[in-house]
Amino acid sequence: MRLITFTQGGDTRIGLLNGEKVIDLSATNSKLPNEMKAFLATGDEGMAAARSAEGSDAHFDLSDVKLESPVVNPAKILAIGLNYRAHAEESGMEIPKTPFVFTKQRTCMNGPYDPVHWSEDSKALDYEGELGIIIGKTCRRVPPDRAASVIAGFCIINDVSVRDWQLRGNPSSFTMGKSWDTHCPSGPALVTPDEVDPHKLQLKTTINDDLRQDTNTDDLIFDSYELITFLSTAFTLEVGDVIATGTPSGVGFAQKPPAPLVVGDVMKVEIEGLGYIENTIIQEPADVARY
Repeated sequence: MRLITFTQGGDTRIGLLNGEKVIDLSATNSKLPNEMKAFLATGDEGMAAARSAEGSDAHFDLSDVKLESPVVNPAKILAIGLNYRAHAEESGMEIPKTPFVFTKQRTCMNGPYDPVHWSEDSKALDYEGELGIIIGKTCRRVPPDRAASVIAGFCIINDVSVRDWQLRGNPSSFTMGKSWDTHCPSGPALVTPDEVDPHKLQLKTTINDDLRQDTNTDDLIFDSYELITFLSTAFTLEVGDVIATGTPSGVGFAQKPPAPLVVGDVMKVEIEGLGYIENTIIQEPADVARY
């Protein structure tokens, strides 16, 4: 099942994606919440209701709606660094013995096809195609053999990174370098776990049709279930939380010479079974300033 958040006619709600067609869940069942976190909080009952709507007639063509990130406003975006063996090697780092965790602020969440902002404050913008996990049950201290049960689904994430801010070497540098507004495109859908094996998926990232990343998730150092166990040891994972599981080798700053993103570049991240997201780099608009 492919759950989406979409905007149509000025109204944002959730639905099912069926190829190039969209089923509006609020039109099939008025009792279902029309916001993804609230829907996921209904648990198995809500999922069953959504599944019963899979055979419904479509309400819209995909071209007639705007896809948003599956979870527009997650409580937390947790991310993992150096979680592919080849990426750790290209970064000149040792293979981590425990997951390297950082956060992206939720205001950086962005739609699967929306533009990503480039700013004069940095000339070191980079891409990171990643597998994303969306949490479906509030949980704490989850053992590895139960971790699959708390996952609502998977999506694609581009952990866009401002490298010079990220690598300043002070305790706040990762938060600052990873959290710029628009720097977490995700989607196009929340794909439920019955549809994919998260640890046998091919991931590809292209920049302007130039293939940069081409790796299978079987190269993950810490898999999805290990990450959930590790994170939930310290704090509660909440419904709708998003976990970015790390990027494989081939990032822009590992190119020789380094290849930072510039205005006009088109980033496409594709993961087997999940679809693709595609985002164009644009100059940060002047109207983003708010006082």
